[in-house]
Amino acid sequence: MYSSSPTRELFEVGKRPRLSSYLREAWTRRRFALTLASYRLVASLLPNRLGVLWIVLKPLSLALIYGTIFHFVLAGPARPNDFVQYLIVGVFVFEFFTGCFGSGAKAITGNAKLVQSLGFPRILLPASVVAEQAMRMVPVVLLLGVLLVVLGEPISWSWFLIIPVLAVMAVFNLGVALVVARMSVRTRDVQQFIPIITRVLFYVSGIFFSVDGALAGYPALLTVAHLVPTYDFIAIARDVLLEGYAAPATAWIASVGWAVAGVVFGVVFFWRDEARYGLAD
Repeated sequence: MYSSSPTRELFEVGKRPRLSSYLREAWTRRRFALTLASYRLVASLLPNRLGVLWIVLKPLSLALIYGTIFHFVLAGPARPNDFVQYLIVGVFVFEFFTGCFGSGAKAITGNAKLVQSLGFPRILLPASVVAEQAMRMVPVVLLLGVLLVVLGEPISWSWFLIIPVLAVMAVFNLGVALVVARMSVRTRDVQQFIPIITRVLFYVSGIFFSVDGALAGYPALLTVAHLVPTYDFIAIARDVLLEGYAAPATAWIASVGWAVAGVVFGVVFFWRDEARYGLAD
């Protein structure tokens, strides 16, 4: 199928390579994933008149809609201070996860002809999905910074920490993309559940309300909410960007744990089915 060493040794078709050889080959071909991600990003924007503006218009429009609705609905301890800033950080960061989650599920099934025509480590396809979403986050983060300044948030050196925060989140997103990519090959119905799971995570991650305020009287539920991966990443993003917000200490620890555990499990889980990708259904 593809080589694993400078001697261009070929693997037997239909045989899963050793994990070490598999990852080494994937690393040598990492430019393939980056090139695929950049071309796919450009191709998705070219048909639209507004082009790259759509990358920022989607999360911005969601923030405006949710902000308008929940501005009048939320009250009491569930309503966070600096509601607008709190909301847009949550929406923008959550979009990074949903993009990787939804597109990751189609990483293999959506590239069936490519998978069946060329020999390469299939892990590069979910990796290219995460790379594409990371590229999309560049203008989104820049817009986020502008909006925070306009809304009166003081500029701080801690804002630069959003880069490693999103980098750790990208590692976790890769693990998730690998899991759903394999599951979608096995059962296409998995893709039908993704919008439902995304919606549940949207609410339990505290995008537009304060989890601590809403669950203050339920310590057990509060502990569980603090361990939701998307909540942890959004909490630490708010911590570095918003002056009046401090993430729970557990969020910093849990986010790194989720990233490491997620990518390790995702890589092994995806690799174990490598020989099946590209076979006719």
